[in-house]
Amino acid sequence: MSTGVKRLEGATLRSWRVTVGAVVLVPFLGFLAAVVHLWGEVLRPADLLSFLGFYLFTGFGITVGYHRLFTHRGFVAVGPLRWLLAVAGSMAVQGPILRWAADHRRHHRHSDQPGDPHSPHVGEEDDLLGLLRGFAWAHLGWFFDAEKSRASVYAPDLLRDPLVRRVDRLYPLWIALSLGLPTWVGWLATGSADGALRGLLFAGFARVFFVQHVTWSVNSVCHLFGSRGYRTRDESRNHRPMAILALGEGWHNNHHAFPGSPRHGLDRGQWDPSWWLIRGLERLGLVREVRLPSPAALEGRRR
Repeated sequence: MSTGVKRLEGATLRSWRVTVGAVVLVPFLGFLAAVVHLWGEVLRPADLLSFLGFYLFTGFGITVGYHRLFTHRGFVAVGPLRWLLAVAGSMAVQGPILRWAADHRRHHRHSDQPGDPHSPHVGEEDDLLGLLRGFAWAHLGWFFDAEKSRASVYAPDLLRDPLVRRVDRLYPLWIALSLGLPTWVGWLATGSADGALRGLLFAGFARVFFVQHVTWSVNSVCHLFGSRGYRTRDESRNHRPMAILALGEGWHNNHHAFPGSPRHGLDRGQWDPSWWLIRGLERLGLVREVRLPSPAALEGRRR
């Protein structure tokens, strides 16, 4: 077993799998409850705005915060913005920041090779059944695996960061806020218990369900389907619909070619809302030291 991972066993492994099962299942059940509760009704503007607002807040928390800032250090966030992005990413309910960053760095170090925690290709046959098994593993199955990435190996810099450690330690609080704030907003918008319930179900549970599966689809869809504009040693691919849903993360081949770049939509017509946000924050003086690949570097990696 690699020193970069630790193996859970016995009661610890069973407890882990129950916890992960709850994290996956509860938002799905909440989504189903939202469908039942709202069945036959026209969605109110307040419902849609709350869903969209929390989708963008937590989605950018993952793409701009967890991913491009903390994991790949593609730029420097100034002042309280760094804290806000760490909290927003935590509210996406995809795991504490240290675990998320360690898993993702491990993925890049071993991408689509043995040691990659969520490759759809490793150990699978090149047929339809192998494709389906690989997709299921990369999308969701790997969460239940006994081997866990060590932050001490893959994210020692973040372990030394007091802000990151503090946000990581308070992860249950951020989950509570992720569900509690939409409930409160629903109550404020309507002044009714039904409005609060709609906020909890739609902008809370259903939104968490969508943000989770959109992010996880980058691991599964974007290593199986799409185009490859740049040379990489793995099967990462660009997928336009996923780029739209995942706020620019679907330009995954671009990202694996230039992992330190906070801009993933590197070519003309590649929409990257996360980069637009970073660029806007830079102009406001809240972001600095943005690292972008040079034109020569881009041309040198083109297929």
